[in-house]
Amino acid sequence: MKESLALPIVESSQAGEARRTALALATRLGFNETERGKVGLVVTEVANNLVRHARDGVLLLQAMEKDNIMGVEILALDKGPGMSNISECMGDGFSTASGPGNGLGAISRLSGFFDIHSIPDVGTAILCHLWASPISATNKENFELGVVCLPKAGEEVSGDAWASIIHQERTLLLVADGLGHGLLAAEASGEAVRVFTENVHRSPKDIIAAAHGALRSTRGAAVAIAEVNFALQSVRYAGVGNIAGTVICDAKRHNLVSYNGTVGHEVRKIQEFTYQWLIGGLLIMHSDGLGSQWRLERYPGIIYRHPSLIAGVLYRDFNRVRDDITILVAREVT
Repeated sequence: MKESLALPIVESSQAGEARRTALALATRLGFNETERGKVGLVVTEVANNLVRHARDGVLLLQAMEKDNIMGVEILALDKGPGMSNISECMGDGFSTASGPGNGLGAISRLSGFFDIHSIPDVGTAILCHLWASPISATNKENFELGVVCLPKAGEEVSGDAWASIIHQERTLLLVADGLGHGLLAAEASGEAVRVFTENVHRSPKDIIAAAHGALRSTRGAAVAIAEVNFALQSVRYAGVGNIAGTVICDAKRHNLVSYNGTVGHEVRKIQEFTYQWLIGGLLIMHSDGLGSQWRLERYPGIIYRHPSLIAGVLYRDFNRVRDDITILVAREVT
């Protein structure tokens, strides 16, 4: 589990601070001087674009790990004006402002992975992955995961937590929301993660039952666990409390069932439900820091974008602000 770091970018001084923060993160993750330089350039270009062109810009930074190699995820979000022709805007020399116009092209070339989604008068989301050393193209994962996990305004730590165990045959995903906010809430959700990681051989229902006993000395938490079985093309899901789960397949949306209660305090029933899973579908799990009125149909083409970008757009447009927030988006890769 790794928290995101949210940096507002509405003026040039904040762009400079974002660069320094990103470089400090890359240094802690073991990036050498050359790779740190790439991180600094990408963050500078992204942040300057937010200052010059955007409204309500925010930059999310998060550490990543793949094949024992550390990386930095950079997610730039804004609420307008958007782009009507992304391909044109990606070309070197294109500019709608007084800058040289080589920002998006340079960002794409410097990044190990790049993705973008934009709608005129709605906003733009840009996703970049940079790694401390090259990632082998032969070790392609069968599952893509994107997560935004942030504390409520004024809190240093999030009371939410998430965890994942990804295997070739099955993947287990957890989202937990500790009761309240701050350190005590984080203690409860962190205990849920501990139980999850020690019981990954068990079913979602059995893991939540084990967590119920382990969390009795904490504030308690809402907990939901999903198991995606690729061979059976199914999702087994169990939830207690206010974690929402949704499977989107073939333009159909299936809301996953959770029962009322608080793991560690009052749980009347723990039950698993099984849903169909189709290749190309999305699984979205989130705490109640995300408003329930979101609909991906409002964003043409976004269902085909990277899960991190989808999580970022949902955060941008449906963040309730007064609560911790976790959004987990997962997709099987073909």
